Amino acid sequence: MAGIDPIQMSACAIASAVNEGSIKAADVVSSFLQRTEDLHRELNTHVFWDKEAVQNETEKQLDYIEAARRAQKYLPLAGVPIAIKDNIMAEGSIVSCGSKFLQNHRAAFDATVIKQLKQAGAVLMGRTNMDEFGMGSSNENSAFGPVRNPWNRSHVSGGSSGGSAAAVAAGMTTLALGSDTGGSVRQPASFCGVLGLKPSYGAVSRYGLVAYASSFDQIGPIGTNARDLARTFDLLRTHDPLDSTSVDTSAFEKTEIQLERPLKGLTIGIADELLQEGLDEDVKKSFFESLEVYKELGCTIKKITLPNLRHSIPTYYILATAEASSNLARFDGIRFGVRASKPGASLKDLYAQSRSEGFGREVKQRIMLGTYVLSSGYYDAYYAKANRMRELIRRDFAAAFEYGVDLIATPTAPTTAFVLGQKTDNSLSMYLMDIYTIAANLSGIPALSLPIGLDRKGLPIGLQLMGKTHHEGELLRSAYQYEQYKRWTERPKF
Repeated sequence: MAGIDPIQMSACAIASAVNEGSIKAADVVSSFLQRTEDLHRELNTHVFWDKEAVQNETEKQLDYIEAARRAQKYLPLAGVPIAIKDNIMAEGSIVSCGSKFLQNHRAAFDATVIKQLKQAGAVLMGRTNMDEFGMGSSNENSAFGPVRNPWNRSHVSGGSSGGSAAAVAAGMTTLALGSDTGGSVRQPASFCGVLGLKPSYGAVSRYGLVAYASSFDQIGPIGTNARDLARTFDLLRTHDPLDSTSVDTSAFEKTEIQLERPLKGLTIGIADELLQEGLDEDVKKSFFESLEVYKELGCTIKKITLPNLRHSIPTYYILATAEASSNLARFDGIRFGVRASKPGASLKDLYAQSRSEGFGREVKQRIMLGTYVLSSGYYDAYYAKANRMRELIRRDFAAAFEYGVDLIATPTAPTTAFVLGQKTDNSLSMYLMDIYTIAANLSGIPALSLPIGLDRKGLPIGLQLMGKTHHEGELLRSAYQYEQYKRWTERPKF
């Protein structure tokens, strides 16, 4: 395979070439290391990037890959570079969660997903920038500055996994891991013109993921094509006794072997009430054009109603902030986090000063909101009521799927990537960017974003598909078949 640029290859193609010996894993890693070195400052995709340090860290993994090749042991992600969101533990690495509070915190162990990737032959390619503790929809809340969109450097990358999505879009890595609490894999994938999968709740271990909202969080892969995502998801989907919410999915069929099956007979539901106010005209046009493609592929489009989804934004921001308030209580400047330079006279002063100095504005805002809705006198009025609404949203999806719908389609986001700074002073406007993605987290179902076109400004548009719990195969098959019918060849220019 002389003369082939690894940066232009898919993850599956790289793995095949490395396994058969037609390309060396070391050469693949070298190409991506240099690409990241050339572009990371321009886009601000990575935190604590040090090319030589990352290169040294890869040596043990490269030896493992070469030993497996000589022993003719097949590794499904042999030599494949993968960037890791900065809230996932990787032993020895600083895991800051995009926050000044944890800027000196080094992971003492590997998250389960990191162990799985290493065993499969993947090579860790640095840590990606993110909204602080995953709290944001634009990657402007990072303590290390905003990530810039590879398609237009004056626009946001989306959040909170903006660094991961931008790194994949820019060819700095073939795959990346993100985490999705309310759309944090899918929305940046949409803004950056790549694919992002939020698995069913419990399908992928959360052990080693720094928690934001534990009943919502899921780790998911970001890539440039459905086969790469399917292979990665198949490797990550396993029962983990270290995660009490992990589900045994061993009886489920691998998603990669489902990709070639035709879509004829599948029914896709659309809810008109989700396609009205606030939806950009270019996004709406591309969305309905994508449905025509699915009709050509043999799918039936059916109108459905999801009446309670209009309440998803307030429901989410009550429940998620309540969980965040509890989860982030451990960051006190003593057990975890940077201690205040002037701690004060009492333990209470130390806590207050450390958290005031360490947390950014958005994190403080969400902690205070979460503490408020959990406080005496307000619990029933807000938190308990939001939990009841969450159940009604779950029932809306269950009714739609029982009604004969296999998938539900929406735009991934109501607009394409917006200009940096445009929404930072308007929290509600920012929160509404997640209006289509939040429902999948509230209900625990899988969802995927795939690119379907460009708007008149040349920015990517994403289609979101949601499926039944643990039916990721149908989502990935639908994305794969769409790719085969209408190939997405657009890439940002450098």
